[in-house]
Amino acid sequence: MGNFLAGKVVAVTGAGRGIGRAVALTAAAEGAKVVVNDYGVSVDGAEPASEIADAVVKEIEAAGGSAVAVADDISTMAGGQRLVDTALAAYGRIDGAVCVAGILRERMLFNMTEEEWDPVVATHLKGTFTVFRAASAVLRKQGSGTLIGFTSGNHQGSVSQANYAAAKGGIISLVRSAALGLHRYGVTANAVAPVARTRMSAGVPMELTEIGEPEDVAALVVYLLSDRAREITGQVYTIAGPKIAVWAQPRELRAGYAEGGWTPEKIAGFLPGTVGTDPMPMLAALTEMTRAAKAGERPNT
Repeated sequence: MGNFLAGKVVAVTGAGRGIGRAVALTAAAEGAKVVVNDYGVSVDGAEPASEIADAVVKEIEAAGGSAVAVADDISTMAGGQRLVDTALAAYGRIDGAVCVAGILRERMLFNMTEEEWDPVVATHLKGTFTVFRAASAVLRKQGSGTLIGFTSGNHQGSVSQANYAAAKGGIISLVRSAALGLHRYGVTANAVAPVARTRMSAGVPMELTEIGEPEDVAALVVYLLSDRAREITGQVYTIAGPKIAVWAQPRELRAGYAEGGWTPEKIAGFLPGTVGTDPMPMLAALTEMTRAAKAGERPNT
């Protein structure tokens, strides 16, 4: 066992399998006491089972660490609060909250139902909010701590996962808001966009040329939770096997000005040539996928 997180208490959602489990196990191996949350559902959010979280706790304890299980639905305010309350009851403090929990319900936008939209946004985006909300109230008083949200490269947009992409984009804005609002209290907030082999990535319809394992992602998360990263906040990092990348902060790309009020005719003569557009990388990738499909190939990305 290491000591990167010695003395810290960390809560991890979605910790029963995949990346969440790897984060919980790695955090414990680095000296943290871990609150393991997993509602125990399938990829689409069905069939909850508490045994999943309990099993990870047993793994941590067998390795000499300390952990407690919380099998709550963190898409509810009560579930997010219970996660933090459990950390306080068991260990007297909380130093980090990592929100990995998520589900998928794929459907084209024009066919997507409310039952396919609401649970995905609730689990990813609201589930991150409920935990951030409860944890930040404690971290603010402590004067230290770290919040980590999980996003995805799909925040750029998705053909058949508008619900997931919207939630992941919302998590980035939530993380940046947390970073701004909690900076004065010594609390950091960052987002991780992993590319790793998990239940969710198994259904990606293309060969990913850059992909790693859940343990790679866990290493980055543990670093961000540590005191070594206390100056890093408001960032979005991708980790894909040997690659770590940072995403750009949103900013104006180009601007132009005209005298007088705008009319549609004036904009038509001004916008394309002066302000222009910013190309969509995902649209280029989609074009390549379409070409490859017509050629009977499996596209690489």
